[in-house]
Amino acid sequence: MTNLDEKQIIRIFANKLGISNLDDVALLDKGIVIKSDMLVASTDVPSGMEAWQIARKSIVSCISDLAAKGVRPHAAVISLGIPNSCSMRQPDIEGLAEGFAIASKEFGVKIVGGDTNEAGELVIDCSMIGFARFKVPTRSGAKPGDYVIVSGAFGFAPAGLAILLQNAITVHSSIIFKKQAVKSVLEPHPRQSFGLALARYFSSSIDSSDGLAVSLYELARQSEGVDIIIYDIPTVEGLDRFAQENSLDTHELVFHGGEEYEIVATISHTKIRQAEAAARKAGVSLHVIGRVQRGSGNVFVMNKLLENRGYMHFHKR
Repeated sequence: MTNLDEKQIIRIFANKLGISNLDDVALLDKGIVIKSDMLVASTDVPSGMEAWQIARKSIVSCISDLAAKGVRPHAAVISLGIPNSCSMRQPDIEGLAEGFAIASKEFGVKIVGGDTNEAGELVIDCSMIGFARFKVPTRSGAKPGDYVIVSGAFGFAPAGLAILLQNAITVHSSIIFKKQAVKSVLEPHPRQSFGLALARYFSSSIDSSDGLAVSLYELARQSEGVDIIIYDIPTVEGLDRFAQENSLDTHELVFHGGEEYEIVATISHTKIRQAEAAARKAGVSLHVIGRVQRGSGNVFVMNKLLENRGYMHFHKR
């Protein structure tokens, strides 16, 4: 029997439950938006991450998805699966509590309760609620002629993971690059200000935590009759040199790395100037990296078909 990957599992549940519009968040009546996300230590916590950073990351995942839709978080509940072993002592629990407090203040979300239980490893499930101030952009609204935009450049997080997990070295790369790369993994920065300022102009949107390639394909394939063409690759400065030093591929790091909490969106050509003005007013950077054209759900980079691949749970690796 062939093992199912994450997307196949999701489709089975969606079909059985009658969920037709798969997205990062769920929009209910009266503008209520809900989101849940689970952090599991063995798959989501790299070496070197402290307890407070783990707790904060579990909140970041929900904040990032809400931000991609322009939704300000209101409240959250947290369920904790705590291992009954010497691996979790009182300082670790206090560290988790501190991380939740930091995230609550940082992102303006009130943590109102939750549940605790015993588990084989640390598991944190965060469920968050917010309220939409305007029509929430979906993954399926991209139209031919739209601009493809991102909230920042890509490559720091995959480079940071290579440093933390694979002992990648930075002989000639700057110390600043190494610090930024590692920090982007241990203390990810969701683009909340960007989303709150600009999502009203998005025709479609998604966060990029599963990888830029996967995110672009989600927009292209859930929208009707479009391809996405990327002509400006959003690469962080210093990534090429880092990749060369460690026999890594810059294209792989940028498009297939994952663990980056940027926003990927499309904006109509009739609204792009308004969006750029709003970005300047909010003090955030809007990067145009491509266009949407008629097609069949594919993504091309410099006229070459991009592989639809990123991080996926249960995928055979």
